[in-house]
Amino acid sequence: MFLFGVASAQPVITSGAPDKIGVTIYRDPNRSIDGTLNIENLQGFALISETRTVDLPPGVVTIRFEGVASGIVPQSALIFGAAIREKNRDAALLSERSLLDAFTGQRVILRRNNPVTGMFTEEIATIRSGTAGVVVQTAKGFEPIYCSGLSNDLIFPNAPTGLSAKPTLSMTTKDQPGGRRTITLVYLSQQFDWQANYVGEFSADASELNLFAWLTMASSDDTSFVDAQAAAIAGKVNREGGEDDNASDNAQSLDRRYNCWPSREAMLAPPPVMAPAPMEVGFADGDIVVTAMRREALSQSAPMAVTAVNENLGDLKLYRIPVPVTVAARAQKQVAFLVKPRVKGAMIYRVQYVNDLEEPEMLFRFKNSKANGLGEPLPAGKVALFQQGGNQRFLVGEASIADKANEEDVDLVFGSASNVTVEAEDGEAGGKNWQSKRLTIRNASPMPIRFEAEFPVADESTAFSKFTGKMLARPGKLVWTVTVPANGTSTLDWSETEKD
Repeated sequence: MFLFGVASAQPVITSGAPDKIGVTIYRDPNRSIDGTLNIENLQGFALISETRTVDLPPGVVTIRFEGVASGIVPQSALIFGAAIREKNRDAALLSERSLLDAFTGQRVILRRNNPVTGMFTEEIATIRSGTAGVVVQTAKGFEPIYCSGLSNDLIFPNAPTGLSAKPTLSMTTKDQPGGRRTITLVYLSQQFDWQANYVGEFSADASELNLFAWLTMASSDDTSFVDAQAAAIAGKVNREGGEDDNASDNAQSLDRRYNCWPSREAMLAPPPVMAPAPMEVGFADGDIVVTAMRREALSQSAPMAVTAVNENLGDLKLYRIPVPVTVAARAQKQVAFLVKPRVKGAMIYRVQYVNDLEEPEMLFRFKNSKANGLGEPLPAGKVALFQQGGNQRFLVGEASIADKANEEDVDLVFGSASNVTVEAEDGEAGGKNWQSKRLTIRNASPMPIRFEAEFPVADESTAFSKFTGKMLARPGKLVWTVTVPANGTSTLDWSETEKD
């Protein structure tokens, strides 16, 4: 619905909502692979594209675009379909924080609820301190109303002039002939992010991996985008740092217990967190419904109703959701984007030399190729790895994946080696800078294992030489690979020279 505004220097037209909308989310380039999405502090961004239809009178007109993202970066906004002279962000949003700021020093109604009787009472109160700790003055004196733990609410007499219930961007056109226009508004918005979450299950002999992946999109914006064409971009996009221009500054959640006694931390201490049950996810009308069943079972027992489709975008990768979805305010959404039931690889036990020999670890290695059952770009994310034991699946470890292109090797390091021990012994010494070493690997399992030992080529303090085993040259390191027999041992000798 489009309304003419109150007469002013030029007519004002209000567009209440877009006809069509697209939301493309870019990852936070500084978040580590092991980092999690914090809905209260998302540092990625989104490219929003809105199509709106407006009826314009002739001449210079101000168009108010209501319902834009609250985290809009106004200087990034582009408009197609109308000649624009200037643009302004209406930043004063209607929120508890902005109401408190506006009514500090004024009278409001304080409503209390008696938890025993359930009865409500009301009295006149004056706000003496607002967002830095809400203190009111009543006939009984001064009171921090949100520190008691009881249900207290403030009722304001009206909405202050100039506060908008929706994030709004205003644009003023040049002199134009008027008529119905289809306008496309494109802008960047902060407060978005996404990540990949993988679930894998090893085959009985650990030679294959049933790999399934979610695309998890998150928004801490105050605006919901209904029936949006949503997508996510994998890869690192350079953005120049600058002054934040966030339209939601005045609509941030109010910290009601700020400066409460005995301590803010004690008042806000969360209850103990129970471990979440495994989940199964089904689909309804393109959105995801989560139930308290096994999530990973979905990749094996049911076809995907909605799966994101990947497309090339230069050196980046775009994952497009093929059906309209709602990117809800302050929420997360998950959509499947990869189902590969038989990824061929190998279980490897490995020890690395970092100043000294580290503890042995387990990893699953595969080449990201079609021949091995994959051959798809893998965006960075976490991997939960399971294995069948009897009639149950057990979590055997968690790993991380960096961005991986086709034909790259992928190492999923997921745990310590419990049946393999590594011992390093000093042998003959030759002067103060030279020392011979022996590495002994003992395999206590009833199956032979593949074992690797990695030595750095450019170590700052030590040079390695005279290896008794065949060493493979890989980028930045030398690797000894051996098959250790069941309940058997293998040894490697080498020499170390301390650099001056």
